[in-house]
Amino acid sequence: MTKTPFISTPVLERLTEQFPTPFHLYDEKGIREKARAVNQAFAWNPGFKEYFAVKATPNPTILKILQEENCGVDCATEVELLMSDKLGFTDIMFSSNNTPAQEYRYAREIGATINLDAYEQIAFLEEVAGLPETVSLRYNPGGVFALGTDIMDNPEESKFGMTRAQLIQGFKDLKAAGVKEFGIHSFLASNTVTNDYYPELARQLFTLAVEIKEEAGVELSFINLSGGIGVNYHPEEKENDIAIIGEGVRKVYEEVLTPNGLGFVKIFTELGRFMLAPHGLLVTKVLHRKKTYRDYVGVDASAVNLLRPAMYGSYHHITNMTNSEGAVEVVDVVGSLCENNDKFAKERELPEARVGDTLVIHDTGAHGFSMGYQYNARLRSAEILLQEDGSARMIRRAETPEDYFATLYGFDFEE
Repeated sequence: MTKTPFISTPVLERLTEQFPTPFHLYDEKGIREKARAVNQAFAWNPGFKEYFAVKATPNPTILKILQEENCGVDCATEVELLMSDKLGFTDIMFSSNNTPAQEYRYAREIGATINLDAYEQIAFLEEVAGLPETVSLRYNPGGVFALGTDIMDNPEESKFGMTRAQLIQGFKDLKAAGVKEFGIHSFLASNTVTNDYYPELARQLFTLAVEIKEEAGVELSFINLSGGIGVNYHPEEKENDIAIIGEGVRKVYEEVLTPNGLGFVKIFTELGRFMLAPHGLLVTKVLHRKKTYRDYVGVDASAVNLLRPAMYGSYHHITNMTNSEGAVEVVDVVGSLCENNDKFAKERELPEARVGDTLVIHDTGAHGFSMGYQYNARLRSAEILLQEDGSARMIRRAETPEDYFATLYGFDFEE
């Protein structure tokens, strides 16, 4: 099976003449349509807000598009907070862990909603920045998370969140300290390709909300379902249907929360991957061919531009844009780093990739550029936006050697 890129070969060829490869390419039309679909799926909840996870795609142009589509942002660090505040966001969730005092103080300064990762952080926050009127706590149920007989993830192994007992005590402490509004947040499984995950997560959190009301005397203002709705990286997988997911959450809401006097609770989401991954491509050209014990296709992109395959063994579909009808061969598609895991594909069936051919690597719109690094002094690439009118513009330039040297000048290294 194959995937169809959001750009045609003639248009892409014009772009590669204008912008040197490799580069990340984003589809404005697809991003806006996805944001509208998410908002529509949860329109039944008057307080609904999608807080886009900045870590997925930390580019101001992308964030402004989502801002125009009525999304907030979820930040994990001070620099993400700085960027979001500079862009004028007012709906900011700060979900961090092992957080320095200064970051809490800055989050308070700009009015971000603080989502505490650990019970111990309640006292720390109060000491270093004071408790705001609204506080959220992150829950980790431990054990394994399963849908039917399928184990989806192992929350007990996660460093994030607090136990149920800590959560209940935390809300008691916060209430006693004068906090007025409360929320919970939980993330139980990553990149789920099923419409059943969110409704099941919602059932667990909605049930917990009722128990919190009974045991801690606290009525939650919001429940943050976080991320976890994934994308079909493999073309044979069926993509998630956000309308079905939203309806599934609504049914559980009316079954659990409404009868228990909690029909006012706002639903929040943080769908970084689902919002952006399918709407990004890594565009790269074939530099070399090599034949030893395998056939290698060497491209001008590397794990510096897309780390997921090297770090996780993740699958990303690849399309040969300029020789799509070529004879199929089995190849490894590799970058130039001095690491053997710098491979975008291993023993993958692809149409013949000739030197000079343009390849696109799919689903890189989230956790693509953002996970980049500078090993071997390979520099991070440009980011390009394919606009709704069909034109394209650069939204981040590629790094230069001067960028790399900037933090070294004056330290036994002179300009």
